[in-house]
Amino acid sequence: MGRSGFICAFLIAACCCCRRAAGVPGEAEQPDPELVEVEVGGTALLKCGPSHSPGNFSHADWFSVHKEKPTLIFLVRQGQGQSEPGEYQNRLSLQDQGTTLALARITPHDERIFLCQGKRPRSQEHRIQLRVYKAPEEPLIQVNALGISVNSEEPGEVATCVGRNGYPLPQVTWYKNSQSLKEEKNRVHIQSSQIVESSGLYTLRSVLKAQLTKEDKDAQFYCELSYRLPSGNHMKESREVTVPVFYPAERVWLEVEPEGMLKEGDRVEIRCLADGNPPPHFSIGKQNLSTREMEEERTDDNGVLVLEPARKEHSGLYECQGLDLESTASLLSDQQELVVNYVSEVRVSPAAPESQEGSSLTLTCEAESNQDLEFQWLREKTGKVLAKGPVLQLRNLKREAGGGYRCMASVPSVPGLNRTQLVNVAIFGSPWMALRERKMWVKENSVLNLSCEASGHPRPSIVWSVDGTASEQDQDPQSVLSVLNVLVTPELLETGAECVASNSLGRNTTVIILELDSNRTTSLSTSTVSPYARANSTSTEKKLTEPESKGVVIVAVTVCVLVLAVLGAVLYFFYKKGKLPCGRSGKQEMERNTSI
Repeated sequence: MGRSGFICAFLIAACCCCRRAAGVPGEAEQPDPELVEVEVGGTALLKCGPSHSPGNFSHADWFSVHKEKPTLIFLVRQGQGQSEPGEYQNRLSLQDQGTTLALARITPHDERIFLCQGKRPRSQEHRIQLRVYKAPEEPLIQVNALGISVNSEEPGEVATCVGRNGYPLPQVTWYKNSQSLKEEKNRVHIQSSQIVESSGLYTLRSVLKAQLTKEDKDAQFYCELSYRLPSGNHMKESREVTVPVFYPAERVWLEVEPEGMLKEGDRVEIRCLADGNPPPHFSIGKQNLSTREMEEERTDDNGVLVLEPARKEHSGLYECQGLDLESTASLLSDQQELVVNYVSEVRVSPAAPESQEGSSLTLTCEAESNQDLEFQWLREKTGKVLAKGPVLQLRNLKREAGGGYRCMASVPSVPGLNRTQLVNVAIFGSPWMALRERKMWVKENSVLNLSCEASGHPRPSIVWSVDGTASEQDQDPQSVLSVLNVLVTPELLETGAECVASNSLGRNTTVIILELDSNRTTSLSTSTVSPYARANSTSTEKKLTEPESKGVVIVAVTVCVLVLAVLGAVLYFFYKKGKLPCGRSGKQEMERNTSI
């Protein structure tokens, strides 16, 4: 029989099989085909008959059956195989001595029945059902970013789930907070569709629609794809998403930052909050103490009232009003009191204290606050705490007591809340000079700045003994610094310069000696006086000139010589009278007294 005759015979047999499968009376049912499962891309091993079959399959024909139409795809003759032209031509090969046909590079299009028809020793056939599987890609979920209103009459779109390139079509299940969702009339609707790609794989698209409530604002939604492989059942889950849920506000309230005790100078933010989404339009009001009416405050673009810096006038009652633009409903918050703690300006009396040396002085400090205050006094130039309390007693004043004193008023219950006031105490006295004498090494014809500092009360004025450009600068209310700009000339080198400070109580001088730098043989030295020495200086104090110093030395030597002459005369007088034991007997007398 030729090949065409065989095909006709096979078609007749197939028709008979169909009739038997349809339940034709008196005919035997055809056995179920052998099931072979393979993943896409793998190789299917198709055996021509059961392993226990005694038949010889060295002579067999293989067919693929698609839509009940068999197509010859492979011939086996004496254990040798030959592919027929067609879609399987380059993917078929024989294994196991011709009893197994291997189909490589499996695709979804290969899912069908394969038929093997043996010829010897008798005609028999074996059917194989090939099942193909492919795991879908990770499911992609896209949430509805526009959100869902709880007032919507129909279920709104929550999210879309897409599973690509699976085979066969996977099953999708939706979850909310790990609980699976089922179709529910007017509440939950799941709409799924599929696309068959050119490769034969499926892409699944599923849309979840649901009627949501306010409680779903934080709900986590995700989808799950269930599919089967030859190894068993599997599943893949998408990431979790949250859909915006819109619902009207039921309550409005105020929030103040920072929390806790506030103080003047802080940056304070007052904002409105509501339990609706989106939040309503807010306005913030403050109670007018005179009219007791709420007056709207100006807020920034975000509806936040910023107090920077906060002042005590910002204290008072505040409330928030929320207006729902969709429903035009208005909500009011509870009134909230804002307290800005403060300390008023510190006042010290007397405001300009002055006193004589040796006398006493009392300084008093005052301030107001809405909290309990503590006072302390500090010395300005050292920072040392002198006393605690609003009163500072200064007794037996000396010149060194003059200068700055600072009173600090603080609120212990509010860290960082304090204010201070500085007062300068003036002690009457003639000028004090920072230096009595000063030596400077200079270069001739150079421009030089000579400085002189003096303090006293009343404030002293300074004049220079040489010409130049002078400028003054107040160091404090009782001190002044004078700077003289001069040209170093031979005359200036010879005379030096004097700085004279004077007030109504006296005068004092600083002498500046100039030496050429080229004559220096020793290190620079400067004659100074300590602050204590200068405090006792008066207008009669002067440094002696060099000739006067030599005269003092001569007088001192002369006095010493006269004293020695008088002492020698007295000793000689006592010796003549025998009062001095200078002879031998006297020596013996002294030795006897010593031995006793």
